[in-house]
Amino acid sequence: MMNESIILEVQGLTKRFGHIQALDGVSLEVRAGAITAIVGDNGSGKSTLIKILSGNLRPDSGSIHIGNKTCPGLTIPQAISLGIRTVYQDLALDNYKNSVDNIFLGSELMQGPFLNRRAMRREAEKLLADIHVAIPDLTEPVASLSGGQRQGVAIARALRRPGKLLLLDEPTAAMGIQESHSTLEMLAGLRQRGMTQLIVSHNLHQVFALADYVYVMRSGRVIAAAATGDTTAQRLPELILRRESEAEGL
Repeated sequence: MMNESIILEVQGLTKRFGHIQALDGVSLEVRAGAITAIVGDNGSGKSTLIKILSGNLRPDSGSIHIGNKTCPGLTIPQAISLGIRTVYQDLALDNYKNSVDNIFLGSELMQGPFLNRRAMRREAEKLLADIHVAIPDLTEPVASLSGGQRQGVAIARALRRPGKLLLLDEPTAAMGIQESHSTLEMLAGLRQRGMTQLIVSHNLHQVFALADYVYVMRSGRVIAAAATGDTTAQRLPELILRRESEAEGL
């Protein structure tokens, strides 16, 4: 039985693509109201894990425990119904549409046979204000927005339907220093509102500035885990070496 403060637990997840073992017995916990980060090099299995949790991939073995349910894998509708919301690295925005249209993409508000654009704009403004994202012109195509503003639009879309867990894959990828800072502030604000987050990142310093817990992945395995309050970005490599030595019995 899961601890009440743990809203997601994965146990022994494996996933193979042909001869490539993308995940090799991954287990981790996500605590309610906290930000949990997964770090690792390219090819470590981070994005594969996010795709499994969001229902885009099915694991070969292992289990996912969320709420009072235990599943061998999830479909996208199941993940959504269980309160999992996902923002992918590519954000999945339509560059030719404006912010409002992207926030409601695929779930537009209707008034009879017509789009209820007034209600959509009103709700979009509230969603963006709630996460402190300023977009002066909501009619502007999102292609012309900054990286931080685009991330805000994607998060606002994910939060339209209340959820219990927000998954973010590299939320500051390809951003400059100022945009990254604004995005981290936005995510910290979501935590203050009680939103549990699981974040994939390659930036250790950002992780330690934001996250409560960190898991380190390498070659499809979790090789270290720690509360960020108990270590530092500088000391984490020492922890990794120590855990690897313990695993090898050295």
